Amino acid sequence: MNRQTVFTTLTIAAFTVFAPAGALHAATPTVDPADFTYLGAFRLPGDGERPETFGYGGNAMTFNPQGDPAGDNDGFPGSLFVMGHERLPYDELPNGNQIAEVSIPRPVAAKSPGALPRAAFIQPFRDAARGLFTEYGEIPRVGMALVAERATGPKLHLAWGQHFHEDAAAQGPTHAWLEPDLDNPNPRGAWYIGRQSLYSVNGYLFEIPREWAEAHAGGRRLATGRYRDGGWSGQGPALFAYQAWTGDGAPAAPGAHLKELPLLLYRSSRDSEDVVNQALRGYQHADEWEGGAWLTTSTGKSAVLFAGTKGVGAKYWYGWVNPAGPEFPCVETEFVGQFTVCRNADGTPCSGADLQGCAGHNDFRGWWSSRMEAWFILYNPDDLARVASGDAQPWEPQPYAHLALDNRLLLNPGRVEEDMLGTGPQRRYRIGDVAYDRAHDLLYVLELFADDTRPVVHVWQVR
Repeated sequence: MNRQTVFTTLTIAAFTVFAPAGALHAATPTVDPADFTYLGAFRLPGDGERPETFGYGGNAMTFNPQGDPAGDNDGFPGSLFVMGHERLPYDELPNGNQIAEVSIPRPVAAKSPGALPRAAFIQPFRDAARGLFTEYGEIPRVGMALVAERATGPKLHLAWGQHFHEDAAAQGPTHAWLEPDLDNPNPRGAWYIGRQSLYSVNGYLFEIPREWAEAHAGGRRLATGRYRDGGWSGQGPALFAYQAWTGDGAPAAPGAHLKELPLLLYRSSRDSEDVVNQALRGYQHADEWEGGAWLTTSTGKSAVLFAGTKGVGAKYWYGWVNPAGPEFPCVETEFVGQFTVCRNADGTPCSGADLQGCAGHNDFRGWWSSRMEAWFILYNPDDLARVASGDAQPWEPQPYAHLALDNRLLLNPGRVEEDMLGTGPQRRYRIGDVAYDRAHDLLYVLELFADDTRPVVHVWQVR
């Protein structure tokens, strides 16, 4: 039976639980949306000029359990590594995506960024990845994870790509590691993730718990993947386990194609126009998945979480926002007949009446939905284990639940870049990367463009 057809839906307050009919209890206890408790948010430091600013940044973040040892004993130990302002093409800002390490103040629940506490720099911005990924400067896609493997010691692992990888010059390696001392990063790599599409590997990066990695992934401790709008990466978030070091902890040779293990990979829209089968349930081309974390809680629960902005509107299309209202598509008519430029929420093509352009739109062409929402989606690690063992295909796992986040977000209070971001129900790019403090059940989530052009960090306890 098609997996898409056997799910019952349980709607509970601000979240939805999806469960296979007749199989509501999995072997591994999973994190429930009700296990998330919102604690508040804080601002990032610095008012410098680009690239030494978090403005237009926040696309990569990771937790450092050994950071800020002299910090307050307030229940929020450690620190965060966060990337700043993106690189810009044509040599406008080739040294963007610099990395800084910041403290973690006690978060506060408030709807104004000015009411939030501010983190402090532990290590200021450094161009720690200088010399790496120099071919990638056009709308960078990045991920970052600090993992302290026994063989290597703590390393800051990076994933890096860009919006388009069509040209041969934009098809270089995508992963590397650095030392956490940003003044002495000693970069190693860069490497490819097997022979996978570059659209599927370089948008987020996080740690796989050691016990699961040893039981199911041949000891691979790193999970990497990407979702690329339009489904070029696969019609849902992709995820691969990999390892960048040899048995004695030495880094793999530069340019190596690392042996990867697929855990999640939906069918690419470049291979099929079918957006229902072998796709994320409720998939839309306007979806954005920008961060991930492998949750294991002190209560013995687990989940693989992806965070992003989900298209949930009645229609989605390639083109522009229609000034007449979010319910009206405004399609790029040049592509009508080349691919399906407009679809209804159930995946069926829009009627001919919707295949029209519109007057007065702005210049920000792309995939739009008539409604978008910030979401966490949760996968059962047991489902990914079945993929790893070959007992399931990588497009079979589906989220068992989601949690809607908009009620906790600031949602661009400064009204910056509204043409690019969209407004109201059509606001894009709500969520950036996430980071997880496994020892204290704390999930850190970047909300983009929440403090003027800078992100803020929201915090949830997960038990």
